[in-house]
Amino acid sequence: MTTVLDGNSIGGLLHEVFGRELTAAVGTCAACGSRRPVAEFVVYSQGPGTVARCRDCLSLLMAIVPIRTFNCVDLTGLSDLTG
Repeated sequence: MTTVLDGNSIGGLLHEVFGRELTAAVGTCAACGSRRPVAEFVVYSQGPGTVARCRDCLSLLMAIVPIRTFNCVDLTGLSDLTG
């Protein structure tokens, strides 16, 4: 069974990757244009990495996958991340 979380659950991971608190930052979905705080993203973290999706259209917003000693980050689903 897949557990669905919100963006608050990846606050520590985002701080590790970006070096700052980002759950209050506002992201804009490139697919539907929805603007929401990262804390409201839909998060799945039971796979080999962590995936954040848009709460409105469920498009992929960000993916963070650990590979060896670093994290690979894909933010192509976000047209903007402010905060």
